[in-house]
Amino acid sequence: MLTVACAALRARWATFVAGFVALALGVGLLATMGLGLASTLEAPQRPPERFASSPVVVMGQDRLTVEVRRGPATGTVSKPLAHPHPVDTALLPELAALGPVTRDGGPDAVGVDAPADRVREVVGRRAQVLTGDERRRADPGTERDAQALVSVNSLLGTAGGVSAFVSVFVVASTFAFAVALRRREFGLLRTAGATPGQIRRLLLTESLVVGVLASAAGCALGAWGAPRLARALVEGRVAPAWFAIREDVNWPFHVAFWTGLLVAVTGVWAASRRAGRIGPAEALREADVDTGVLPRGRLLAGVVLAVAGAALLAWGLATDPADLLKRKTYLTRPMILITAVALLAPLLVRRTARLLPLPGAVGMLVRENTAASVRRTAAVAAPVLVTVALAGSMTGTAESVTAARAADARERTAAQLVVTGERLRVPERSGSTPVTKAATISPSASTAVYVREEGTALVGFEARAVTDPAAFAKLARLPVTAGDLRDLDDRSIVVTEEWMRHEVGRTIDVWLGDGRPARLRIAAVLAVGTGGDGAFVTAANAPTAPVDRIDVRAGAGASPAALEALAGELRRSFGGTVRDVHEWAAATHPRTSPQTRLGMLVVLGIALVYTAIALAGTLLMATSARAGELASLRLAGATRAQVLRVVTGEALLSVAVGAVLGAAITAVNLAGLGTALAALSAPVTVVVPWGTAGAALGSCAAVAVLASLVSCPRTR
Repeated sequence: MLTVACAALRARWATFVAGFVALALGVGLLATMGLGLASTLEAPQRPPERFASSPVVVMGQDRLTVEVRRGPATGTVSKPLAHPHPVDTALLPELAALGPVTRDGGPDAVGVDAPADRVREVVGRRAQVLTGDERRRADPGTERDAQALVSVNSLLGTAGGVSAFVSVFVVASTFAFAVALRRREFGLLRTAGATPGQIRRLLLTESLVVGVLASAAGCALGAWGAPRLARALVEGRVAPAWFAIREDVNWPFHVAFWTGLLVAVTGVWAASRRAGRIGPAEALREADVDTGVLPRGRLLAGVVLAVAGAALLAWGLATDPADLLKRKTYLTRPMILITAVALLAPLLVRRTARLLPLPGAVGMLVRENTAASVRRTAAVAAPVLVTVALAGSMTGTAESVTAARAADARERTAAQLVVTGERLRVPERSGSTPVTKAATISPSASTAVYVREEGTALVGFEARAVTDPAAFAKLARLPVTAGDLRDLDDRSIVVTEEWMRHEVGRTIDVWLGDGRPARLRIAAVLAVGTGGDGAFVTAANAPTAPVDRIDVRAGAGASPAALEALAGELRRSFGGTVRDVHEWAAATHPRTSPQTRLGMLVVLGIALVYTAIALAGTLLMATSARAGELASLRLAGATRAQVLRVVTGEALLSVAVGAVLGAAITAVNLAGLGTALAALSAPVTVVVPWGTAGAALGSCAAVAVLASLVSCPRTR
């Protein structure tokens, strides 16, 4: 069987080129992403920098640790503090009595040249004592590097998941179409005495050979591409400057190779079962109208996935609408609907093709040929719908969420001007100028609040600490569902409906941003919105938090000139950057960050490359197999130009069918997002990414036309 399979591969190499390239690229991408992920699991071992000469480092507490239930026993869980503690000044003389104390870079840590056990005796529970490699925790870049690795890990994980999804999709579609083109060949083999089992084994052996060769080539491609990917991430400022691919990791190659082999075999398995049912009479078949293109198993799988996708969307809207705004959700859920529509494509493409108007005799011929050749149309449309649906759903959702957050931020304040900066000066009211005295000014600071939910989890919420509760209540336009913002004081808190316990008047136990425990009464409850601040407290509950935002509203009837004068006075009095509320919302909620933009480009680039490979391979196989049909057109009087118009018209119509189906998936996802925003009492700002989707569709159309022209046989 291996000899026969190799002979078939040599004779029909053009049929397997697209599958081989797609599989090799998929394995290469998996290996590349796997090597990148393996390199993000831990930062390289580097010596301490800040206190390299001190054998012991004393650092203030920077984490909150509480007890939680773990089944019948108890355990501890910790989270980083929003405001880490400095080293207690009363502790410094005691440390100096043990040995020289080094202060470098701030009050959060000091170096001590003394035995570690004696330092621990003196410090006790007042601070942390670090020795050896743990001293790196005091370096300013340690936390920054850890956060950067998390971002790189997220990007590579998403790209790897999309690579695997599109690879399986394209390889299975390409192999299935290649098998469909060989129906007469299998009919002849059956006529010559081949059994259905032999037909299946032949196809599986062919896929095994292609899988081994493509997976080996993909692993070599991954070894070549991984260092270049790391360099691109560093140059794009997504990864830290020291990021590089580890050379001591081999498991990504094993995962990529065996995954590629599995994809090749499973991609052809269903097609081989259908091929085994081909009878000898297929050798005499001349009709070009496809029949039996949607087996019951494929129909059932498509319906189940479509129902599952719709049910998950409905369930998310009913239980947790905020989850639909998260990146992992809006990247993964569309894949369910994409797979469902692709499985049902043979049922949809014929009806969709006939709905698209094409004028003239050539247009009628193009439309009827496209509708009749369901397998070819579905094979061309499938990768296009993947690209359009991913581009529309992913980019549209990301831009819609960002736009909704910016609009939400604008609507949550009645301020006309907003002052921002890391450490703003807040003078006493008595020191205000006549210009600022007439204005309402509400300073606030970024902080956090932690709560233990059900005794099993420690949950942290971003919060803001307001300096003047009365001014805050006057300027805030928050979506209050219960209570009153004017009741906020030093012994109360404003929470959102996201909190497990959010009844007005209830007293809850929390930990503040510096780790202090507090019992606060709920003064008001807010709708969740787009997931901004989860709580509001007074500045007394965050005394170490520096003011980083000041909302300002001028007096009644202030003219533009008065606002300009007020802005100038605010710059002199408070420092920082003064913007009007619309500029502030746009600056703090940009359309997309460079990291997000790079991530989307990587994912869309992968999908587009796969689409180009699938389109070129499918059209190369399909058009070259139509030599007899195209020769009949020439005999009927069609010119060479008319034949080319028919071939390219069919390719473009198939691309248009895929675009329509992809647009339908995008519409469902964006409609679900709009419903989620409405359920969260947030502004419904749905952005349709016409530019991105149009560019992806234009690229698909260009590849389809070029592949059709190149593969069209010359007939006389």
